Amino acid sequence: EVIPPSPSLRPPLLLLALASTCLNATPPLLALSSGARRLLVFVYHGAQKPTRRRRRVAAPGCPLEDEAERFRVFLRERPRRRSREGLPRLQGPEIVPHRVSRLKWSLLSSGRNCSSHVFIPVACPHRTVNWGHVIGTYLPTLFLIGIGVLFAQIVHQVIADLSGKVEPKARLGDINFSLERFAAVALGVREVFTSLFHAYVVVPIQSGEGGVLSPHVKATALVLVVMGVILTNDKPIYMLAFSTFKAPDSWKVSHAEIIQMMKNQNCFTDDSINFMSRLLERSGTGQSTAWPPGIVQCLHGKETDRSIAASRKESETVIFDIVASALKKAGLKPHEIDILVINCSLFSPTPSLCAMVISKFGMRQDIQSFNLSGMGCGASLISVGLAKDLLQRRRVRGGKALVVSTEVITPNLYHGNERGFLLQNTLFRCGGAAIVLSNSWSDGRRAWYKLLHTVRVQSNSEEAYQCVYEAQDEEDNRGVRLSKEIVKVAGKCMEKNLTTIGPYVLPLSEQIPVVTTLVLRFVLKLTGKMLTLCGQEKLAAKLPSKKHYVPDFKRGIDHFCIHAGGRAVIDGIEKNMKLELFHTEPSRMALMNYGNTSSSSIWYEMEYIQEHQRTNPLKKGHRIMQVAFGSGFKCTSGVWLKL
Repeated sequence: EVIPPSPSLRPPLLLLALASTCLNATPPLLALSSGARRLLVFVYHGAQKPTRRRRRVAAPGCPLEDEAERFRVFLRERPRRRSREGLPRLQGPEIVPHRVSRLKWSLLSSGRNCSSHVFIPVACPHRTVNWGHVIGTYLPTLFLIGIGVLFAQIVHQVIADLSGKVEPKARLGDINFSLERFAAVALGVREVFTSLFHAYVVVPIQSGEGGVLSPHVKATALVLVVMGVILTNDKPIYMLAFSTFKAPDSWKVSHAEIIQMMKNQNCFTDDSINFMSRLLERSGTGQSTAWPPGIVQCLHGKETDRSIAASRKESETVIFDIVASALKKAGLKPHEIDILVINCSLFSPTPSLCAMVISKFGMRQDIQSFNLSGMGCGASLISVGLAKDLLQRRRVRGGKALVVSTEVITPNLYHGNERGFLLQNTLFRCGGAAIVLSNSWSDGRRAWYKLLHTVRVQSNSEEAYQCVYEAQDEEDNRGVRLSKEIVKVAGKCMEKNLTTIGPYVLPLSEQIPVVTTLVLRFVLKLTGKMLTLCGQEKLAAKLPSKKHYVPDFKRGIDHFCIHAGGRAVIDGIEKNMKLELFHTEPSRMALMNYGNTSSSSIWYEMEYIQEHQRTNPLKKGHRIMQVAFGSGFKCTSGVWLKL
């Protein structure tokens, strides 16, 4: 039922809509925010029915040829943003996804049977906007505006008083100000502030009047309040910009060229070559992913160069490009960076990669630099967490941090024939990302994202420690061995991570069933133990078992950046978290276009969400969750708010 608002409410509601437009920093009536558009529609046409999102479900009787056709139907049948009654369509052209002409999903090689699918409308869960983050972002700006208004009011009062004394019959707008009158106004403003300071600060302290407490107690209390505000002020962390590495065409190779590169090493058996060919077919990677020039040159009749010089050349090409691009996007100069954190797991030269960047860009001599190694694919969010903790120590004047995540492939090509080591030769690719962070409140207006939460969970079992392990095989060939237990270990680690971050991002309607399930499982387990001790084993065996409740993270998160560790990793997380196809689309596309770029893969996925995805377009106020895994074994996660 359409219930239009009262005519008397339309003017204030219209002003509220225009105010919402101004807060979103967009030109009025040209790029209205979605909230302002909905409010304008409500003002003139009443409440509308809630939108409904289409979801893919299996149903017999509608055969489709293959998975590619399935995805084309998904794109064709997805809900589109339409203009509402009485309003023009106020949106820009839709962005075509990255490499649509070669849109062959990694799930084409997943080996799944092609089932029939139809699209039925399913109401998507409603999630209200967290206005605390919105107000917190714009509160410093409003505070400055308020100070300006207060100062303008004082100046206006002084001018009005002076004009009344000098020219009583003249109006305020008819007075011609001379240099003497400007000086008189300045003296009048200074006199106002001097009298206020004398009346409310000097006189009470000298005379002890104006309160029960003595002046010494007041002074001590004032100092303690200021100290408490400074110590407890947890400044938000903003992401000003980020940039990812786009390899030149000379670095890109197909699956057939990768196999040829392996053959040119003259160290792999036919069985190992066939094994790597099967891995490539099922990996989900595309036919144009990047390998370092030191290895690619073996396709042109040269020997593979795995030297330190070639490794440094790869790292310089990647890191210098993304650092320059990120600083340019953020509008910063290198000397403005206070903290530098670089993570590269398997290449740690001397001098460090941080020293290389500081020397190249001429950064300050007092910059705090940290080089992290050996932390695997989850190191990027660990670096972000470290930068966040370091920025929180700069609470008074704020600071800016540069985080660089990359992996160097040149010295880490495995030359043996043990299958536990061969996976690294077929999955990992060149890549990198640079992220610029700031905790200065003045940067909130121009920031891209706001960091809400970061969680890191570290497993401490021997099984978890050994599942991703750098070692030598029986022939002393160095490489990274991946255990068969990695899937089980990653599942347990991720469960603990999501349990930790869940209370921060999930609504109460999802948290209550989780707590209820945990309590029931504990009570049933305790009851079973008591019955067993009492000799009632049969009765204990009849107790019902309560399954774990898997919360619906889609109710608190709008987009997911799942580490593109492989097709099996993405499929498993999609199944366990009950995600839709468009939720895992960024991970699959990053895996297909770039491969597993280690710690930087989550930033390729965020870039796809920000610039290319149209099945679930990014909007202001959306929350993005990044999930990554690392050796040791660890699971890291972070939640960002789109500003």
